[in-house]
Amino acid sequence: MNLLRHSGGLRKRIVIVGTGAGGLAAALELAASGFEVIAIERDSEPGGKLKPASVGGVAFDVGPTVFTMRWVFEELFAAVGEDLAAHIPMQPVEILARHAWPGGARLDLFADPARTAEAIGDFAGAAEARAFERFRAEARAIYRLVEQPFIRAVHPSSLALIRRHGLEGLRIKPFTTLWRELDRRFRDTRLRQMFGRYATYCGSTPFAAPATLMLIAHVEQQGVWLVDGGMRRIAQALAALASARGATFRFGAHVDRLLVEGGRVAGVVLASGEVVPAAAVIVNGDVAAVASGLFGPKPARVVPRRPVAKRSFSAITFSMLAESDGFPLIRHNFFFSRDYRAEFANIVAGRLPREPTVYLCAQDRNDDGLTGAGRPDQDHRTPGGQALPRERLFHQLNVVARGDEQTLTPAEIEDYAKRTFSLLGSCGLMVKWHTEEMVVSTPADFHRRFPATGGALYGQATHGWRAPFQRPSVRTTLPGLYLAGGSTHPGAGVPMATLSGRMAAACLIADITSA
Repeated sequence: MNLLRHSGGLRKRIVIVGTGAGGLAAALELAASGFEVIAIERDSEPGGKLKPASVGGVAFDVGPTVFTMRWVFEELFAAVGEDLAAHIPMQPVEILARHAWPGGARLDLFADPARTAEAIGDFAGAAEARAFERFRAEARAIYRLVEQPFIRAVHPSSLALIRRHGLEGLRIKPFTTLWRELDRRFRDTRLRQMFGRYATYCGSTPFAAPATLMLIAHVEQQGVWLVDGGMRRIAQALAALASARGATFRFGAHVDRLLVEGGRVAGVVLASGEVVPAAAVIVNGDVAAVASGLFGPKPARVVPRRPVAKRSFSAITFSMLAESDGFPLIRHNFFFSRDYRAEFANIVAGRLPREPTVYLCAQDRNDDGLTGAGRPDQDHRTPGGQALPRERLFHQLNVVARGDEQTLTPAEIEDYAKRTFSLLGSCGLMVKWHTEEMVVSTPADFHRRFPATGGALYGQATHGWRAPFQRPSVRTTLPGLYLAGGSTHPGAGVPMATLSGRMAAACLIADITSA
């Protein structure tokens, strides 16, 4: 191991490759524990998928847009003697999301489950409201069953879950699909669509994902927050705290390969030829990059290569400064296709759906349709009748992750945009924008940002009961190499990636301490 002498005494040097949520969490924990941390990032700022894009000179969240599982960050900040609220101001929402269907039907989900049950009753009848109450109770039970033996476990297994809970562990419903379970519970197809969207949170189809993902309903009921200043605020806060504890961040530097000496990882070699020796390395990136050999042949041998068929979904996104009218947008909105099954069948087959479901994040709005400055909802006009000003609208649509094989032509993108805005129009939303104030991202764009992924945004798809247990652990069989990020255990999303970073740091500390 490489031990370097500093004024504070001997410290072990750790290199972190990539500064997404997992890498930042690991950097903070390790720096606070007295390690010399060097975080190397090829981009110009920290954050990974949290990094915003500029559209018309305005910053957009173009990756994660929802802040959930607040307890993950409260525990991380408390572990280093800090208070989350003092560093990342945020506001809880009352309306979790607004959902719409062609023809004008709308339904809101609320932070208050009683309001949600009432809304579902008004929307689909009293029997469906009672079905929601049973669904919510089951989602809570599933979450409680998996929190300790899976979400918080470094090396989860189905056997460990059964040992902990006995036959009750089967209550997590691993052997049935989410859609089949929803079909059993709800008579209204629109409710199945609404709750089936949880599978897409990890880049999967509800027709193949296990019903275990019902637990996401409970996660949302625990709270959804809007982060003041956008999601990049999370990365900025974590990087600032890590820096204050001695971590060094090197931006604009590219790691060419991992340095392996004596059967263990001993640092990294930069594209410039510079060697950065270290006691251990945490790679915070998609494991596909490691498995494909982008960090060298020896690291590639310890990470299973992911078949194309097992990739999670990618996306086409439209980020624009636009005027909208006719629909009461809030921050989080979903516009559903008429035929959910056909939509996902097309995606799985590698085709663009004829009619896509659209997630629309209106980033200048709160959950009541108002901006922070109190601007009225876009359904209204100024007293003089003038159109309201442009706002930031981010549209995301699920597509297959084959950005390494397929490049959409401008004509295909234009056609898909027409399909998208036709669906929005059928739900009552009219959007007016200018081409120079719109940025489009495709699977090929995501593949360039995240090499070897094909544009997959969530690592491996969660299809089948084994899938949750097949994500690589943060600890590898190559000494000195650890993994972090949304493609590792415990899963995709900012909170899960953050947990992976904490797990990687904990395993690394334990291994070095016991060596």
